[in-house]
Amino acid sequence: MDDHPTASWQAMQDGNVFYRRQQLYTVSGKLPNLGDYIVAGCRYGGPIALMRDHSKFIALGRSIPAVAKGQIQIYSSAGEGLLLFSWDQGKIIRFGWTLDERLVILNEEGVYRIYDLQRDYQQHSLGNEAAEMGVIDARIHDNGLVALTGSLSLLEVKGWEGGRPLTLANPGLSEPPLVWAVIPPDLNISRHVEVLLSVESTIYTVDNLETIDQRLSRGPFTHVSPSPNGKSLALLTFSGTLWVVSTDFQRNLAEFETSTVVEAEGPVRQVEWCGNDAILVTWDSLVLLVGPFGDTLQFAHSGPTFAVTEQDGVRVIGPDVCDLIQKVPSSSMSIFRPGSTSPSAILYDAWDSFTQRLPKADESIRSIRPELAAAVDECVDAAGQEWEPYWQRRLLNAAKFGRGFLDIYNPTDFINMGQTLKVLNAVRQYDISIPLTYSQYMYASPTHLISRLTSRNMHLLALRISTFLSLKPDVILHHWASAKILRSKPTATGSGVDGDLSGDDEVCKMIVDKFKQLGGAEVSYADIAKRAWAAGRTRLATKLLDHESRASNQVPLLLTMKEDQLALEKATDSGDTDLVYHVLLDLHKRLSLGDFFRLIESGGPKLQSASKLLEVYAREQNREMLRDFYYSDDRRVKSAVLSLDEASRILDPESKLTAVKAAHKFFSEDKDRSFETKMMDESVRLLTFQQQLEKDADGKVPFFGLSVNETLRTCLLNGLSKRADKLKSDFKVPDKRFWHIKLHALTTLGDFEALEAFSKSKRSPIGYEPFVHHLVEKGHGREAVAYVSRCDSPKRADLYAKCGEWRLAGKECKERGDKTKLEELRKRCPNSLIARELDQIASTLK
Repeated sequence: MDDHPTASWQAMQDGNVFYRRQQLYTVSGKLPNLGDYIVAGCRYGGPIALMRDHSKFIALGRSIPAVAKGQIQIYSSAGEGLLLFSWDQGKIIRFGWTLDERLVILNEEGVYRIYDLQRDYQQHSLGNEAAEMGVIDARIHDNGLVALTGSLSLLEVKGWEGGRPLTLANPGLSEPPLVWAVIPPDLNISRHVEVLLSVESTIYTVDNLETIDQRLSRGPFTHVSPSPNGKSLALLTFSGTLWVVSTDFQRNLAEFETSTVVEAEGPVRQVEWCGNDAILVTWDSLVLLVGPFGDTLQFAHSGPTFAVTEQDGVRVIGPDVCDLIQKVPSSSMSIFRPGSTSPSAILYDAWDSFTQRLPKADESIRSIRPELAAAVDECVDAAGQEWEPYWQRRLLNAAKFGRGFLDIYNPTDFINMGQTLKVLNAVRQYDISIPLTYSQYMYASPTHLISRLTSRNMHLLALRISTFLSLKPDVILHHWASAKILRSKPTATGSGVDGDLSGDDEVCKMIVDKFKQLGGAEVSYADIAKRAWAAGRTRLATKLLDHESRASNQVPLLLTMKEDQLALEKATDSGDTDLVYHVLLDLHKRLSLGDFFRLIESGGPKLQSASKLLEVYAREQNREMLRDFYYSDDRRVKSAVLSLDEASRILDPESKLTAVKAAHKFFSEDKDRSFETKMMDESVRLLTFQQQLEKDADGKVPFFGLSVNETLRTCLLNGLSKRADKLKSDFKVPDKRFWHIKLHALTTLGDFEALEAFSKSKRSPIGYEPFVHHLVEKGHGREAVAYVSRCDSPKRADLYAKCGEWRLAGKECKERGDKTKLEELRKRCPNSLIARELDQIASTLK
């Protein structure tokens, strides 16, 4: 039978508060002497990183581990070696852990690397200032770091994505601080990092806006340690006084003289917090827990230790054991404290009596009936706080027993606790060695635990846990596929160019089958393909991308891989216009113009829509590209149309003429476009003729760009009748059109004598009615009358009327004996005087 939970308890504050020392693992002989190493511990039961401290001498005769100067060793809490790697990137200034269990190493030149537990890393820099001035110290927390440069300024990095560092307020230092610490942004009300610098006898607090001197006189300090919640500070003076104060320095919380500890030998190694209430002070072979009222508990070790502050306690790794020291949770106190009469203690005793078939069980349950639901909840919570499965089961059985007496009870918490404990017990095993407590697990979340397991390549366990907790397996499958790619190697079969990398086919099939089997529908194949490409497996990356359903994820990687045609085909198939444009512009920027056009042309019907989109873009944004594209694709007609379109926009005569000549050339190269060729030839001749006209007119009359009709009209208006005749002859302008144009031009000029002469120059091909109509329309009715007599007889009466000559119209009717037309004219006449005259004419008709 396992020891009773109270066996590990020790009392403080006269028995009102208990702390327990839970042995997590035995590590005898697994770890080197921690006193010879610089150590960094990862929270939430994470590993520790060790680097040889070369400032310390090693006594002769001691067994010296074979560790090279630039080596970093990583061990689990159980003392199992996880990773060993060499560092050759300059002097290490500081190393520490991120929240997601990655090791950050910063060198003196401001370059920092973030390593995962597979030795893969990302490298970033603190920038030029850090590189020039150097970095002399740093503090690393879960989600960032603060570096102290050689110029004694502070640089902050937020997050681990390689963002640009921010410079904090100038602390005004003349020399480096004796010791310093940071309070992370998530623990500050301002949500900004706060730096605490021990300078002479005081503390400076620095944030992004200001530096404040707290005006203390008790310094200098050898240790500055913020509490896990960021509300309190533990300060250790050179004289050995442990002073606990609020972070705003307004309240003194406790004081303790470490010099009174008789068993302590040598200097203090660490000052760490145990939760937010007690402080752990360590020496080479002694660990001292100091409570808020000066009470102490001592824990002896056979050599140097290293302590890691957790949110609900402190993990102490020594030469022999790894312990968790924490305040006994209230639910455990309530149930197991000797003499406890709480409802949960009575429920536990009632269940224990029931299992032993003792009659008092029923009486005990009756006595706590009103508080039974709360007692059940407390037993469930206490089960989560216990480390040993034996006591977890007993407490859950007690809760289950009490639940049977309740009419209404929501079993969700009970079921969730059972699931959680199965997960925690699994990862606490030696071969996994992640000693998470229930509080840490709930705070960090199950997905955080699963990501930690996957980072250690424990994919099967991570997958089983995610399945057990009904979580999506996507993250695990993604990591597993990436690891599978890195571990596998392509095996060439066949020979020469036709050799087939069957290893790529096998790995691709394995990954796809596994995703289908385990429901990794939301895993991005593009991300995995990217890892394959980074590992030099281009063919495997291409095969994996075939299974990516989202073209927007496929295409960028294909472009990066220089799979240009495939990228364009995928973008075209997606029907996403923006994506096609993205590919086209990327290719146009990267490839030579000839290669770019050949790529589009070689795609055939598959890339037809991409070709059309390129045309649309080029027509609006880059005409030169469109001209080159048509030329390379041998599209003569489209090249000609483009030249004409450009000619229509050009104002400069020479450029316009050049553009039309180019269109003529393109049309002439297509035997089916003889008509268009002839038209272009005529256009060139016309523009050339117009240039000459402008030259003759000393540039005073604009001709260039006008149509043949407009050119004729302009010539006539400007007295260039001979030029008009030549233009008519050269361009075979029909007589009818020419007469209309000249009629309009002479009317506009008001040259009625010339018009009369022109009308008699030869028989009019358009007749004389157009003369009458146009002159009347332009307000020249009197001049129009002269032409009526030359029109057809039946129409003269109406034409005279149109000219306003009603009497002549009446006489015309009389001569023709047309009484009906005369009657019609009488009805239309404008006044009675004309009507009487028309009546007189009518009376003479028989």
